[in-house]
Amino acid sequence: MPQKALHVAGLGEISVYKRKNSRNLRLTITPHGQVKVSIPYWTPYAVGAAFAKSRADWIKQRQQTHKIPRLNPGALIGKTHHLYFRRVPGLANTRTRVADSVVSVISPLPFEDPSVQAIAYSACERALKLEAEAILPKRLSVLAEQHGYRYRKVRVRKLTSRWGSCSSKNDISLSYFLIQLPWELIDYVIIHELVHTKHLNHGSDFWQAFEKALPATRTRRKQLKNHQPTLILA
Repeated sequence: MPQKALHVAGLGEISVYKRKNSRNLRLTITPHGQVKVSIPYWTPYAVGAAFAKSRADWIKQRQQTHKIPRLNPGALIGKTHHLYFRRVPGLANTRTRVADSVVSVISPLPFEDPSVQAIAYSACERALKLEAEAILPKRLSVLAEQHGYRYRKVRVRKLTSRWGSCSSKNDISLSYFLIQLPWELIDYVIIHELVHTKHLNHGSDFWQAFEKALPATRTRRKQLKNHQPTLILA
């Protein structure tokens, strides 16, 4: 699907997408405040930009309604990454790079701009996924061996409604947002899913096995409720 990033005065950078089966212009605001415009495939990109500009007041109102805490320079992302912004006037569009424990965002716009923030959020999630893929499967393997559990395979992916899951085939999925939590809560989630390889429901057998593998589960469960599977800003 062809797309183009365009700068619109008063709105910052927006994304315009060309869709083959679309007959109308469509405007959406992501949870991070990013503006996206879908246009028919044959329509010039400038039409999408003009459409967004005509709805500027509505867009700003929606961005305020769904405002997410701002990402600031130097923020710690996950366990090892740090976020850096660099403004380069005249640059065509915002660019990101995740490497060497650094999330770099280079843009012609100030870092506070909603479009820059949205792109930075995506880059930070990429960093979390890289960290989680490098660390969580290894920790899962160690805890499984330590407590005598077996699983078939593990996937690290974007889960936003829960921290992890275990299928009837003993396939374990872990949210890459998990890597942001303190280690004692990471272990809580991992052992929780490992116990599910023997007890799929949350019956008394499950909780007995869980408590045996990890004492003070109730305390950690209460602590976990203070967090949500999303980007956590310190």
